[in-house]
Order: sequence, then structure tokens, then C-alpha cells
Amino acid sequence: MKLIVRLLLGIVLGIIIGLVANEDIARFMVTISDVIGSFIFFMVPLIILFFIAAGIANLGKGGGKLLGATISIAYVSTILAGMFAVTVAMIIFPMIGLSGTEATAPEGLDALIDFELEPIFGVLTALVLAFVLGIGIAATESITFKRVVDEGQKIVELVIRKVILPLLPFYIAGVLAEMAYEGAVFETLSVFAIVLILAISMHLIWLIVQYTIAGIVNGENPFRLMKNMIPAYVTALGTMSSAATIPVTVNAVKKNRIKDSIANFVVPLCANIHLSGSTITILTAATAVMYMMPGLEFPGFIGMIPVILTLGIIMIAAPGVPGGAVMAAVGILSSMLGFNEAAIALMIAIYLAQDSFGTATNVTGDGAIALIVNGGKKE
Repeated sequence: MKLIVRLLLGIVLGIIIGLVANEDIARFMVTISDVIGSFIFFMVPLIILFFIAAGIANLGKGGGKLLGATISIAYVSTILAGMFAVTVAMIIFPMIGLSGTEATAPEGLDALIDFELEPIFGVLTALVLAFVLGIGIAATESITFKRVVDEGQKIVELVIRKVILPLLPFYIAGVLAEMAYEGAVFETLSVFAIVLILAISMHLIWLIVQYTIAGIVNGENPFRLMKNMIPAYVTALGTMSSAATIPVTVNAVKKNRIKDSIANFVVPLCANIHLSGSTITILTAATAVMYMMPGLEFPGFIGMIPVILTLGIIMIAAPGVPGGAVMAAVGILSSMLGFNEAAIALMIAIYLAQDSFGTATNVTGDGAIALIVNGGKKE
């Protein structure tokens, strides 16, 4: 919650500075956002590489059919959630008048210094390398390489916690200050509330869908199953972390009368690989940004399918920190959808404003997956 408060302060201060600033101050704010933005984009391939490689390496042993079933169900859930979000967004946004005139990309001011930090490699290279390393480590049981990717994951997560997240409010402030200076900020912010309400509504609908399927598989009332998951949902709202909520989630899942062995295995696994709620928010916000910002074009449902499929894989790389999912998704948004710095900043702001609700949906959905796996294992 502290991050959300700091983010809101960054938004407010950025707008105020942009409205009252002269050109030199506005350029100073642009410089801040450029420097921080360059560092964020530099870190994205490293986030993808180390988190996906470590995730695959750690999933490679044990579990057999149970592991495969859980991963498959989690991935399908994430993909279908993404398709659901895009379908609803592309219907609703034109109906409420999002037409590409609500925002203007801030491009009129130059930074005080020319600072550009090039990533070590591209997003696709990072993704392929992560799979090669992860699968190779799992197949060869390489202790040395596994230690490298595990420790690399810890280093990258430390950078996110201690550097990127504290700097995000300044990054957002810089971008919004430039937009306010150029007179384009209020039209943009007016869309925020609509996106947030729509995303949270879809979270709840998707949970009902998940638990309806789980109820059918287990011969149970889905709403009773959902009721037992309320403690996990509420805890996730406060912690904004799937990992931190694992003990509460496991306990809640066991109240739904499933095997302890399945609950103890599926819930911790899904805390890292199942992010349907985060996917809904990312794709809803991304669709809104494409509709409202000139220079970006929504590619249609078919055009979004490769993005959704890739995002489902990238979500495995989402660090277990507030905002981790959108940080992992930045590379996809920029490389596959052409998002510029202003669009990325808007995405991060929208996403972090609801991060606790997305996390709560992820966690509660983990319980549904555990139930589906449990129903499939009945004699």
C-alpha cells in the first residue's frame, strides 16, 4: 500500500510541476524520467532471463504428471483470462468513446542530457536463452548453472525492490509533468478510473468462471468454494504478494476438502506461474492505452493472440514483488505493441493502482486450479 501512496504522490506532484513549471524545470523532469526509464528497459531482459530460467530449472524435477497438469491448467487459465480481457476491452472502450484523441504522447521537450542505456540483448533473445538454460539445467541437473540463475534471480529481485520500485514514483512524475506541461494530462487521467473499474469487474467474473469449472469437476457448489477462499483474497489485498499469501492460501484451499498433498504442491507452484488477474489488468490497460494514445494502433483480436500467448509465458518471470508482473511485461509491450516511454509510464501507473486486486485474483484463482487438479485425480 505504501507504494500506491507514493505513486499517487508522484502523479499529483508531476501534474502540479508540469502545470506551473517553466521550460527548464520541465526539461529537468523529462531528464529524470529518461534516465530512470533507460534503466528500467535495461533491466527487463535480465528480469526475463533469470526469472524464467530459474523457474524452469526449479520446475524440472519431480512431480511428474501432477507437475505437468498444474502447469498446463495454469497456463490455459492465464491465456483464456487474457483473451477474455481483450474481448471485453475492445467492445467496451469504443462504446465509451475512446478514439485516439484522449492522450498525446509527450515528444516536444528534450532532456538536459542525452542518456541512453542499451539493454544487453533483446526481449526475444532473453526469452529463448531463458528456456535453453532452464531446460538444460533441468535435464543435466547442473549444480553450477542452477546456482548462477538462482543467484542471478536474487540479484535482479533485489534491484527491483531496492532501486526500481523506489524510483517508479519519480519516473511517473517526470512523464506526467511533461504531459501536463504540454496540456495533455487531464484527458489521459480521466480514462484511469474506467480502466480500473473494468479490470476489477473482470477479475470477479473470471473468478466465478474458474470456480464454476472447479465446482463442476468436484461436484461442489462453486460459491461455497469461493467463500472459503475469502481469507486468502483479503490477505493478498494487504500483502500485494502471492508468495507472502501462500500459507493463508494453502489453509483456505484445504477447507475445500481436497487432498493435502495436492494443496501443498499446487498452491506454492501456482503462486509463481498463475497470474490470470495480473494478465487481465495488463491487457485491459494496454488496450486502453492503444485506443487513447495517438501513434499506437490496436491490432485487433487476432493480432493480440501472439501477445497474449507470449505474455502467458512472460508471467512466469514476474518477480514476487508489487508491480512485478507489469515490469516483466514491459518488454512485450514495447517490442510487440510498439509502446513508447509515455505509454509504458501510463501502463505502470494504471497497473500499480490496482496491483492488490490483481494479486488477490491470482491467489484466489490458485485455489480453483488446486480444486481442478484435485478433481482430475479422483479415483
